[in-house]
Amino acid sequence: MNENSSITTTPAEALRLLNDKIQLEFVLIKQLKDEMAKVIVGQSYMIDRLLIALLADGHVLLEGVPGLAKTLAIKTLSEAIDVQFSRIQFTPDLLPADVTGTMIYNQKSEQFTVKKGPVFANFVLADEINRAPAKVQSALLEAMQERQITIGDTTYPLPNPFLVLATQNPIDQEGTYPLPEAQVDRFMLKVILGYPNKEEEKQIIRGNVVTGGLPSCVNVMKAEDISRARALVREVYLDEKIEQYIVDLVFATREPEKYGLGFLKPLISFGCSPRASINLALAGKAHAFLNGRAYVVPEDIRAVAPDVMRHRIGLTYEAEAEDMSATEILSRIIGKVEVP
Repeated sequence: MNENSSITTTPAEALRLLNDKIQLEFVLIKQLKDEMAKVIVGQSYMIDRLLIALLADGHVLLEGVPGLAKTLAIKTLSEAIDVQFSRIQFTPDLLPADVTGTMIYNQKSEQFTVKKGPVFANFVLADEINRAPAKVQSALLEAMQERQITIGDTTYPLPNPFLVLATQNPIDQEGTYPLPEAQVDRFMLKVILGYPNKEEEKQIIRGNVVTGGLPSCVNVMKAEDISRARALVREVYLDEKIEQYIVDLVFATREPEKYGLGFLKPLISFGCSPRASINLALAGKAHAFLNGRAYVVPEDIRAVAPDVMRHRIGLTYEAEAEDMSATEILSRIIGKVEVP
């Protein structure tokens, strides 16, 4: 036998081997979800989206009224994973240096020393990001994209994993600075949060009032576990037909008339960017992984599409006049585009 020859693995066998690896890692992810569920009541959708962003190496923009456990969710996630957490409260008087860090002159040594800002953490909560001016917003969003910060003449890499959870309150409009479309496009997901149901509200009351406080989390994962899971997510099989489905969904926002959705043309000022296609594929893979699968099915793409695409569609004045939201437009598109 030729010593250079090797046993080839068929695609089916490779998929089965990958599935076995995913099942092993899935146990850890299940423990992580269970640990978070001990503290967070009734926000399983938000927890899933946080995990999708974490596994796909993306960032999340959460929109919801105060008191929906947005801050508690990422704090709990950082407690369940052995990583560093920091919280930045965005206010109108915040400066970029308050986020990224600055050079401080040391009189004793007569030299400038670097003081790193709170962005140098694994999980960063940007609370009420729309309350700070554009200069501060862009300082954080540059860090999200480049995964590095330049202070003085030196560039410092950010920790790995690095996840930004930004929140904004849809009620308050006074004293806020809406994120420009080009910047909001850098978030993998924009998640709209709703209120808990009656039963969940009762559990929240019991947890905070009756039992005397929320239970504490224990570490069930480390940073290296996240890196290993991310590598597996990248390996999840994405069929060419699913790729075509992703492209069709994105192009239906740009050229709706070609998909029998001509009535949407006057409502959309611009369609989704190529980042939407990339993030649909990545989030679809992460969604499949969270469901213990080594391959992506159309339901994975349909599940993540609203969160990946809603902040990447521009609405015209006509859409606003008709009270048509990006979520409703996407619902029409997802319902119309042919599923493979």
